[in-house]
Amino acid sequence: MRSPNQFSLLGQRRFAPFFWTQFLGAGNDNLFKFAVTVLVTYQLSVDWLPTQLAGLVIGALFILPFLLLSATSGQIADKFDLARIMRWVKNLEIAIMALAAVGLLSGQVVVLLACIFLMGTHSALFGPAKFAYLPQVLDDNELTGGNGMVEMGTFVSILLGNVAGGLLISVPNIGATLTCMACLSLAVLGRVCAGFVPSHKASDAGLQINWNPLSETWRNLMLARQDLVVFRSLLGISWMWFFGAVFLSQFPSFAKDSLHGNAQVASLMLVVFSLGVGLGALCCERLSGQQLEIGLVPLGALGMSVFAVDVYFSTHALPAVALMGVSEFLSQTQHWRVLLDLFLLSLSVGIFSVPMYALIQSRSLATHRARIIAANNILNALFMIASALIAGSMLSAGLSTPEVFLWLGLANAVVSAAVFAYVPDYLIRCKAWLTTWG
Repeated sequence: MRSPNQFSLLGQRRFAPFFWTQFLGAGNDNLFKFAVTVLVTYQLSVDWLPTQLAGLVIGALFILPFLLLSATSGQIADKFDLARIMRWVKNLEIAIMALAAVGLLSGQVVVLLACIFLMGTHSALFGPAKFAYLPQVLDDNELTGGNGMVEMGTFVSILLGNVAGGLLISVPNIGATLTCMACLSLAVLGRVCAGFVPSHKASDAGLQINWNPLSETWRNLMLARQDLVVFRSLLGISWMWFFGAVFLSQFPSFAKDSLHGNAQVASLMLVVFSLGVGLGALCCERLSGQQLEIGLVPLGALGMSVFAVDVYFSTHALPAVALMGVSEFLSQTQHWRVLLDLFLLSLSVGIFSVPMYALIQSRSLATHRARIIAANNILNALFMIASALIAGSMLSAGLSTPEVFLWLGLANAVVSAAVFAYVPDYLIRCKAWLTTWG
């Protein structure tokens, strides 16, 4: 049953239970991660985990399973019914949150860090099943809208999870208890939603699983390279995560050192960025006319470069003042330009990424689709790690955060030009799209 628009998918069983399973899982991941980050930074400081490194360590523990397990999880998603996998993963999430409750209530930092790693494992197992599921239940002309809904939901749930985690763990005396209740409730609700995801025949039930992650990772990357358009689209998506990770990781220092705002201003930027990505993802269906329209990708890439560069110029001459709250920050008109840049930049990120996801899903063979998605997850993780190392090196070398954003915008222009030179389909379709809209 073809949907008239992407929002009507939320009223259909083929999509709605999956959407809410993904939404609740992403929210729980980020609620727990941020709550633990706040806890070890302000309440449970230990000598062997300096507070300035806590966020980096937690992020690394969460992303590590994507490198170790994506190859295996891709095979599992091709071999078994995806709905069944989602239920297995949600059962695992409930068990992890039960262990996390023990760690939160007893104040055991080691247990909490182990649960961060396990939640990364949960997400790594869910990822290939998530993106391989959509092409099974959506028509080709619904893929853009469906991916837009998933990306919008993911970024909104990330935002809500971060906000809820920070608020709940900070409640005096009962913060840990409230966080436990929230995490367990979200895990159980996710399992209930997964129970309504309709079952489908496995893509490759006869697949023999290779349990060696190194050899299977290499095999997945070689499998993805068989279709150069798909492989270079994987690289494009991984670059998007590189690009976005730099901005998201630098919001606290950017707010404090460049904009002279407090933690609430950093949170405001996170809200603006998340809403921008979500809205950009939703716009793709309308802009593409409910078709797979890769011509939108160059437009997104252009916006990412233009507005990243303008973030630098919009903060270049701001005077040094005492830290401001949100109301004082918003009362100064020069700050609105910064927020507009961040919003349009994140809007461009959404427009850039959704057609690439839809292209990969539509062009990958059904029997290998989950393994192609696993290759994407591996590349994403590598690019995000590289982004942290490169941005950290630039900052250590004396560059300011706006200068890092400037170089990132310029680098995005170079990377995008290279991608479009190797895959001219994007520019050809962009020209056709502009002609049609003109």
